[in-house]
Amino acid sequence: MQKCVASLAFLFPLALCGQTAADPGAIIYQQHCAMCHDSGAARVPNREVLQRQTRAAIEEILTSGVMRQQGSTLTSTERAAVAKWLGRAPNAEQANSAGQCEGAPLGSAASSSWTSWGNGVANLRFQPARAAGLTATDVPHLRLKWAFAAPGATLMRAQPAVFEGLLIFAAGSAVYALDPRTGCRYWKTDVTSPVRSAIAIASPAGVPLAFFGDQGGIVHAVEVASGKPVWQAHVDADTAAMVTGTPVYYRKRLYVPVSSFQELAAIDPHYVCCTFRGSVLALDAVTGRILWKTYTVTGASQPHTTKKGAKHVGPSGAAVWSAPTIDTEKGLLYAATGDNYSDPPTENSDAVLALSLETGNIVWSRQFRSGDSFNSSCAYPNSPNCPDAAGPDFDFGSSPILERMPDGHRLLILSEKSGDVYAINPDAQGAQIWHSQLGHGSALGGIEWGPASDGQRLYAAISDEAFLPSTTGLELDPDQGGGLFALSLNDGKQAWYAPPAKCGTRRQCSPAQPGAVTAIPGVVFSGSLDGHIRAFSSADGKLLWDYDTRHDYQAVNGAPGHGGAVNGPGPVIAGGMVFVLSGYDMFGEAPGNMLLAFGVNEP
Repeated sequence: MQKCVASLAFLFPLALCGQTAADPGAIIYQQHCAMCHDSGAARVPNREVLQRQTRAAIEEILTSGVMRQQGSTLTSTERAAVAKWLGRAPNAEQANSAGQCEGAPLGSAASSSWTSWGNGVANLRFQPARAAGLTATDVPHLRLKWAFAAPGATLMRAQPAVFEGLLIFAAGSAVYALDPRTGCRYWKTDVTSPVRSAIAIASPAGVPLAFFGDQGGIVHAVEVASGKPVWQAHVDADTAAMVTGTPVYYRKRLYVPVSSFQELAAIDPHYVCCTFRGSVLALDAVTGRILWKTYTVTGASQPHTTKKGAKHVGPSGAAVWSAPTIDTEKGLLYAATGDNYSDPPTENSDAVLALSLETGNIVWSRQFRSGDSFNSSCAYPNSPNCPDAAGPDFDFGSSPILERMPDGHRLLILSEKSGDVYAINPDAQGAQIWHSQLGHGSALGGIEWGPASDGQRLYAAISDEAFLPSTTGLELDPDQGGGLFALSLNDGKQAWYAPPAKCGTRRQCSPAQPGAVTAIPGVVFSGSLDGHIRAFSSADGKLLWDYDTRHDYQAVNGAPGHGGAVNGPGPVIAGGMVFVLSGYDMFGEAPGNMLLAFGVNEP
């Protein structure tokens, strides 16, 4: 026993000694994975989180997902071995498929829809009354109509789209078309890497296509009617690139933001950080051909050494994590950027860039925080790979919101992980109009996925997710984070505040509200890591409806179903229905595999 403990140091608990420690997968995990995943770093999923993944999901992550760069150092046999040791065996019931729908979709072009991240190129995340099919008096009577369980999934982050009697959504690398009224399935198609972005739908050549981006840095176009692939576009050569933000369609072009998980690789002190540069591309929506590509980091990268002796390459980073916003009046695209991964810091990190829709040229930019060079090694004391600037990691993770006020002047609203909200003038190269501070912010705090706007107020949910030490590294703090703010668009002053609910004794629970907000006339919807989806009065913040998604379900497709944390995409509302994703297994949060459909009237 002493020999076992000594050889594995602190990386494995005593329970892994003996027979389990001799498992080839355990040895591979110790040699290649434990340094990060057993470290207790807040932004790295710990082993307990990984063990909730299926074996197939872990192999997919190592082969084509966010860990493909690390997985490339292993043979296929080694990847299979660590997946078998670490992951859970698949449940036989997970092979069950959804009942097939009878006939064709009954919708029409006049059907209520939600076909992009922000329900339009301005990214308001607001659904007008007629399309919503719900009023403030209806909302307290919402009830679960049906539930769909995504087989093998633990993380639900691809926001659905509703279009002409179909609901398109993705879980892992499976894409589904369902009947929004019943949850029956029209088709399912599989792609090569897990889908990261929301689903966007448009008809560039008269045929409706669904567009989405994946963890492999590939944008896909499939036919809405059948799921048949039309084209794929690899948007960045960097091995760590991915498409987290949703592609935006406008006038037969698809505008694609590019992000990366490369900053995680810098946890390895021997890794030379970093080569990735954020970018935005314009694609021909009919063919997928790249029309232009603009990098957020424009300076030439040069090798250098940090003060602690690590070899670096920079500048790098400034990923674009969110859907861009289209200014149809000015012919511009607004992209919000993240931090740099390595020194030197650049002027386009933590900024908003205004790009020409036609050429991709940067017309103007406005930086809100300078010197923010950060990678995940900075979470470890005295790590040599942390940039000398050692910034706070206050990315812009949410889309800019473009609003026109009653008197005609326009606002471009930016929300940061620091908790800061900025309203700037898009007609005066980003001159500040007002600023408001919400929450205290952190790497997983402040405003994460984004607010909603109804033309009078901005509704912003706060994460401020926090952690406590535990036997498995870190555990969610059940008493820290959350809250929903309503700000006047005129001056940014607080109109009301709805405090977060308490977790009580529930494990893997946090009151934080990092997910995107959605609004309809009179109502604001916000999810929480505690598993609840709640609706508030937009007039005064009064709670109108509360549903706890974190329980078992009898799914319409027969697969085992369980809800978890509500994070990432916000609810999609169309035609009297509210569609919610439940399950977010990333940072010790509660896993789940549910797409939930709520309504008032009988179908």
